[in-house]
Amino acid sequence: MSVKPQETGSNPDTPQGQPRITPIILAGGKGERFWPVSRRESPKQFLSLDGSGVSLLQATAQRLLGIAGGWDNLWVVTAAHLEAGVQRQLPLLPAGNLLVEPEGRDTAAAVTWATLEVAARSGEETIVGFFPADHWIDRPEQFEQTLGAAAQLAAERGAIATLGIQPTYAATGYGYIEQGEALGTFGGLPAYGVKRFTEKPDAATAAEFLASGRFSWNGGIFVFQAGTALGELRRHVPDLVSALERQGVAAYGTLPKISIDYALMEKTDRACVLPVRFGWDDLGDWNAVERLLKTEDNPNVDLGDHVALESQGCIVYNCNPDEVIMTIGLEDVVVVRDGNATLIVPKHRSQDIKQGLKLLQADPRYHHLL
Repeated sequence: MSVKPQETGSNPDTPQGQPRITPIILAGGKGERFWPVSRRESPKQFLSLDGSGVSLLQATAQRLLGIAGGWDNLWVVTAAHLEAGVQRQLPLLPAGNLLVEPEGRDTAAAVTWATLEVAARSGEETIVGFFPADHWIDRPEQFEQTLGAAAQLAAERGAIATLGIQPTYAATGYGYIEQGEALGTFGGLPAYGVKRFTEKPDAATAAEFLASGRFSWNGGIFVFQAGTALGELRRHVPDLVSALERQGVAAYGTLPKISIDYALMEKTDRACVLPVRFGWDDLGDWNAVERLLKTEDNPNVDLGDHVALESQGCIVYNCNPDEVIMTIGLEDVVVVRDGNATLIVPKHRSQDIKQGLKLLQADPRYHHLL
């Protein structure tokens, strides 16, 4: 891969001398694997899953404010039915910085539309970054350092930078990025070209990737100069870009439903990866709560009132303050109680919650539980 030099333009710099990033939070997800706490009107990004009282969306916004330089430079893309919820969660977000999709068309549409809007307001030289609303990040100072390096890589080399998460086990639920040629050091961190993306490999392939040391998990965080990305999008998905340029959000019903990985990242020769040094979790299902909150002094992870007799390895989430959950002789089970719904599932089957929800969707009696 060869990333061509590109002028930095007039994008305002941070006090550290690195180009400032305009962060855009993608907050339209459903979070179905966290049912019954996550539902249509209160999806995962609106929830506090660690008992802190701070939602994932709020934590993401706070994490990005320093990078943005304030609320005026922070953007959010969300779904129409979540607009009011985002406004309640982030009351200081300017109304003009909230982009509302009339229907979900996957991340390629969201990224393209938001990039066009930021470029129209601030110029195509603006460095933009896209961030899922539902990730957990540890060591925020290293997170900021990595984003500074990504901004420098984008400004100086015309790169479309992605953050690669250091794998800790042979996960089959994540996409992987294979490192290519070394591109040098940016912001004190090494950067590499991208040799290939692989989406959710089987267990044997994931084990090979982990052993090689050349692969990162795809964290779904991207940093690039607006004009660079738009140029590549016009090259690889011209119909999507032209429809949004002509009609704006009114074009949504005609747009293809594809991810930004498929539309851009797997095709562009400008993709680069920065292996990260901070803690990260995409909080994909209830097992993530155990990864974040497990302590040595408790055989279970409890959020809310739980009385356990000879139970271990359980994740118990009780949203009802006047109720108690009792478990007896259970191992490695998730128990979630929220108002009018209760979930009980073995931890190794937590990925199947989406399949279970299809049963509720098929029966009108249960639609109010979604």
